[in-house]
Amino acid sequence: MKRNLFLLCFLSLVSLSFAQVNRVSDGFEATVKGVDIKVQFYSPDIVRVFKTTATSNLERKRSFVVTMTPQPVDLAIDEQSDKVVAKSSDLEVSLNLITGSVQFKDLGGKSRLGQHQEGLMSQRNQHLVLEQNNMQISIPYFASVKGYGLYWDNYSITTFDDSPMGTSFRSEAGEAVDYYFLYGKDGDGTVALLRQLSGQAPMVPLWTLGFWQCKERYKSKEEIVGVAQRYRELGVPLDAVIQDWKYWGEANENWNALQFLNPGFSNPDWMFGKLKDLHVNMMITIWPSVGISTDIYKDLYDMNAIYPMQSSPREAKVYDVYNKDARKIFWDYMNKNMFQKGMGAWWMDGSEPEFYNTVQGDFNQPTAEGPLRNVRNAYPLFVSKGVYENQRATTEAKRVYILTRSGYTGLQRYGAGSWSGDIRASWEVFRKQIPAGLNYSICGIPYWNTDIGAWHPFFNVYRTANTDPAYQQLYCRWFQFATFNPMMRAHGTGSPREIYQFGQRGYWAFDVQEQYINLRYQLLPYLYATAWQVTSKGYSYLRQLSMEAPADRNTYHIADEFMFGKAFLVAPVLEENAASRKVYLPANGQWIDFWSNEAYEGGQTIERATPIEIIPVFVKAGSIVPLTTQKVQYATEKKWDKLEIRVYPGADGDFTLYEDENDNYNYEKGAYAEIPMHWDDEAGILTIGKRSGEFAGMLKSRTFVVKVAGAKTGKTVRYK
Repeated sequence: MKRNLFLLCFLSLVSLSFAQVNRVSDGFEATVKGVDIKVQFYSPDIVRVFKTTATSNLERKRSFVVTMTPQPVDLAIDEQSDKVVAKSSDLEVSLNLITGSVQFKDLGGKSRLGQHQEGLMSQRNQHLVLEQNNMQISIPYFASVKGYGLYWDNYSITTFDDSPMGTSFRSEAGEAVDYYFLYGKDGDGTVALLRQLSGQAPMVPLWTLGFWQCKERYKSKEEIVGVAQRYRELGVPLDAVIQDWKYWGEANENWNALQFLNPGFSNPDWMFGKLKDLHVNMMITIWPSVGISTDIYKDLYDMNAIYPMQSSPREAKVYDVYNKDARKIFWDYMNKNMFQKGMGAWWMDGSEPEFYNTVQGDFNQPTAEGPLRNVRNAYPLFVSKGVYENQRATTEAKRVYILTRSGYTGLQRYGAGSWSGDIRASWEVFRKQIPAGLNYSICGIPYWNTDIGAWHPFFNVYRTANTDPAYQQLYCRWFQFATFNPMMRAHGTGSPREIYQFGQRGYWAFDVQEQYINLRYQLLPYLYATAWQVTSKGYSYLRQLSMEAPADRNTYHIADEFMFGKAFLVAPVLEENAASRKVYLPANGQWIDFWSNEAYEGGQTIERATPIEIIPVFVKAGSIVPLTTQKVQYATEKKWDKLEIRVYPGADGDFTLYEDENDNYNYEKGAYAEIPMHWDDEAGILTIGKRSGEFAGMLKSRTFVVKVAGAKTGKTVRYK
């Protein structure tokens, strides 16, 4: 039996005797009890609903999020005495002409929003205040295991409520009810529609999929270069280091000067030159608040683009990121003092933004896009917009890569992802990161990660952190989890985080980290191909189990396992001294243990042993996984002229190997290559198809070593 979802969105109603209906090319308009309502089809499976008491609001409202232009849709519209119904090839939408309620037929299910730290997948019976804060990324969107999603297009502080009485959004400010209904039919399809609506994620540079090293903080250029040199001496792969705060100096008045004013960073050209020689990239922290004694503060103040409220620290103030000219000035400082010297990526900290000692009246502060109260939650979207658009205007030769503490719908189109903020070190907090990342990913933003081992180890029992065996265990388990994140990044305060600070080679805390860094680099061809699926197909790295097996109701509330791309099911070890953990395998085929190659039927819970070097990982039968066969020190050190193609039998399967020039935008002009592969399970044959496309520096021939998982030997194939 079909179930119906009713979404009731009301404004103050003025009584009129009769509803007025007007058919338009992309839907219909009606006035019900004084409320103007438009139901507009953007595609057969995306519908916008707009309600207002002033028709002019519809014409002038410009979405910060929606980039999609409505497409022509074949519609059948039926007017009845009490309702009007519009049908596309995928969806039926009806408006009740008496109550003003809108109905989407044959839909229903559970809901989830943004990144939160409650540790839940389902948001049923939840009350959430959606306001950007450290560790809380607020996105007014929910998705259902039934295959639909709803995006509420309002940027003010919003309250989400779900109860047996219904589901609702209530926003603090706004002139209209404006939302988009997306019917993707399944989880992956709905995420793809959200990207279609709000913008696709560009390709990340290949090197960003390697290992990143950071801590709070490196105090000189010699220290940061020394870290890179030590990794090279140890032979442990490394692609990037990150510089946290105070490179601008110790005085808060110089906060975020976007200049290397700290004497420890004098002559930054020396640092960039050394890092380039070591093939190590650099990311640096940038804040939207600027110290009152900085040159950039004076420039922004002169153009009336500084908010008067106190920020972090109190000697700094937040700039009006909604002002296009202010964003350009901000980039000009970044470009001159950092990007032109060789800075590779941007760490946008405090992007909520942070305010202190504010009162409600402060948020009536005008911005270039209206009162701050009306646009507050979209602030982090504009932070990334300013960097992305200005860097791309500067050069197309280097891809934009942004890591931002906060985010909003559409962030993905600016080459940006987020991390989970300044979390504290405990097993409980560790467990909560999995649903936090999954909820964030399902909101359409594919790039997410956490500080490995958490930002604050010293707030808990781990006083000595890197030398404390108890913390080392938590850190190694977290490290294993991070191997299967879109970004693998060590960071935190209170103690150093470099691998050699945990002991020497031969000590378990060192060896486990090295093992998983090496695994990460083995997986680079799989990771990069998945990045292409993210960009070209609206796909996701982090996927809730219900996205993989929507018919298996047992997957709906699982918050401690996840899919990493299409192939891998990952079940992190989330308890101290755990000798084993239970793993549920979805009922949609066979699953093969990545470490032992033992096969299991889906639809059951198994007990997997978990010695310190093992995180339970299972591969879906039918998966084709490309692996590097050569040890490298950084992602682009060696071309993939010899790859192992590992086949996991038990079902048919497909995979497309993707390659391009790694760190520019030529792929947007067609400069990339794909090699399709198909596994016929019954015949036991892997077919490697003809390569399509080409790019500068492309390998014309290579060797594939095809192995069936568990086999001792494989077949070597020369591919041309």
